[in-house]
Amino acid sequence: MHYTDMQDIEFTIQKGRLYMLQTRTGKRTAAAAIKIAVDMLKEGLIDKKTAVLRVEPEQLDQLLHPMIDPKAKLEVFAKGLPASPGAAVGQVVFTAEAAVTEAELGKAVILVRSETSPEDIAGMNAAKGILTSTGGMTSHAAVVARGMGKPCVAGCGAIVVHEEEKRFTVEGLDIKEREWITLDGTTGRVIKGRTKLVEPELSGEFGTFMSWADGFRQLRVRTNADTPHDAEVARKFGAEGIGLCRTEHMFFGKERLSIVREMILADTKEVRIAALDKLLPMQRNDFKGILEVMAGKPVTIRLLDPPLHEFLPNREDLLHETQTAGCLFLI
Repeated sequence: MHYTDMQDIEFTIQKGRLYMLQTRTGKRTAAAAIKIAVDMLKEGLIDKKTAVLRVEPEQLDQLLHPMIDPKAKLEVFAKGLPASPGAAVGQVVFTAEAAVTEAELGKAVILVRSETSPEDIAGMNAAKGILTSTGGMTSHAAVVARGMGKPCVAGCGAIVVHEEEKRFTVEGLDIKEREWITLDGTTGRVIKGRTKLVEPELSGEFGTFMSWADGFRQLRVRTNADTPHDAEVARKFGAEGIGLCRTEHMFFGKERLSIVREMILADTKEVRIAALDKLLPMQRNDFKGILEVMAGKPVTIRLLDPPLHEFLPNREDLLHETQTAGCLFLI
């Protein structure tokens, strides 16, 4: 135990004699890293500070999101960039509108696009996960998914998206709309069918390890949360307040989104105020729920400053809506 760490050892045996060629610190998953650190401390091989430093910060992020059950048998058919950690299971849809509609029916969906754009925000919010065939770690899909805390596999170049035909293909495999797939945003894997997931939980060895880390940290940790549910999850993981509550993120639901559009497209002050009056009780209830969950802990609220293009419909939907109303906007 000279290195007091798990080692990857290369050796050979020649004429019955063992030769050690080289050794290096062994690679490990996030869960394994925590178990090794906790076990070695219990055995007296390392101290608490060394145990905490043995786990990389980005590894902890993996444990704060749903994960694929290690015992599950997987049929991996493609791999892209691990753009946003966590795992999700859902039925494939190819448009933001379909994602919103299916989600409102209580269905879990995975939004599959060649690449997302600001017009897809509502669908991204409704989906359990996002898969794109193009884009990188700083693409729109990747950045927005990380901000929403949703799993995302981006730049999966092996798949070809046929949006109009509502299917995508990869090496002879044809995945149609409403077929089930699983995304592993932590590793970039795309898996056929439904896979059992393990929900994150701050308990056991993970809870023990994080309590040790608490003893050394000097920064207070607050969360991003825009709904009472998000605030409750953050509290379970030890958040000491909300550092950013983005009011514009409260309006992505279909019912609220249509009212926000009324407000943005209002021709008169009276119409705009009428739309705002509809939104007021919804937002008031959200704030009430968030503050109740945080129970006196600080909450920082960013006043409404929405990027308007994220709330407006795309050109085709806007033309349809305005024609139905008996007028036509030229955009």
